[in-house]
Amino acid sequence: MSDYQWNEHLVEQKVTYTLEMDGKLIVIENVPARVNVETGEQLFAPETVEHLQKLIWEQKKPKRMLQVPVYEYA
Repeated sequence: MSDYQWNEHLVEQKVTYTLEMDGKLIVIENVPARVNVETGEQLFAPETVEHLQKLIWEQKKPKRMLQVPVYEYA
């Protein structure tokens, strides 16, 4: 698939970004991204990535807390 065809399948969406750091799961909601509707691949603008990094490193009080089950693939 050419770059042009690949770009045709991108749509602007708000996504949930997740990251595991130091054994903790971090969830950031409503992150702007361009999403490939065929593959689900998410692309973030450089300024969005910088903002995500700032949010993660500042470790301010979160908006809310989630409790999630953890399973091991066996």
